[in-house]
Amino acid sequence: MEYAVHEIPPVWDNNSKILILGSFPSVKSREGNFFYNHPQNRFWKVMAAVWNCPVPQEIEEKKKMLLENHVAVWDVIASCQIEGSSDSSIKDVMPNDISVILKQAPVEKIFTNGATAWKMYDRYIKPVAGREAIKLPSTSPANAAWSLDRLVEEWNRLIRERV
Repeated sequence: MEYAVHEIPPVWDNNSKILILGSFPSVKSREGNFFYNHPQNRFWKVMAAVWNCPVPQEIEEKKKMLLENHVAVWDVIASCQIEGSSDSSIKDVMPNDISVILKQAPVEKIFTNGATAWKMYDRYIKPVAGREAIKLPSTSPANAAWSLDRLVEEWNRLIRERV
């Protein structure tokens, strides 16, 4: 178990209408200093399919795709005790202050990438932000019950019907 601090800055701008929050960066994301950096995480494939564009490879391409589609990305947790990349091991949570984004961007909907992010949002951020979040199925490779096609279909449905 290690104490880890989230050092990846959020991706957003003054046009962000959608905010997608993960729980806490994986070991691979922390090493690569960017969101969803594990090669088996399906986040970038899902987002590219939802927005009907090529799957971005480089960090700058990923940021560009998000911002062109008015999507902000960050995580619920600023720091915590965690074992590797295991969401189930997370303890001693200090949440991120998403008000920075909510005060400056016209965020219409907040989504969480998976159940842990949703639970952490509900517990730590919702009481302060006063806004509901919509739980999306996790793009993590640990969520093997969801195929890529099924993830794309569900993310597309939830994002499109609510924005």
